[in-house]
Amino acid sequence: MRARFDYRFMTLLAVNVGFWCVLGFQEKSTGQTNQPKLPFANAVEQRFETINELREIKALLKEQNDLLKSGKLTVTVSQ
Repeated sequence: MRARFDYRFMTLLAVNVGFWCVLGFQEKSTGQTNQPKLPFANAVEQRFETINELREIKALLKEQNDLLKSGKLTVTVSQ
């Protein structure tokens, strides 16, 4: 009975030591320098993206207006 208890105790001890070793290696190593994810978008970057998209839209509208004013564009409607 005593040997059986010692075997169970040693097995439980080994499992616990292994478990805590695995958890100990879960932290980041010093070689990883990932930027933390911000909960919200960066307002400055978002503003610049919006401005760039608006400039692209403006250029496309200007091109479309130039085509319409030139008279070289024909529109065909079909059903």
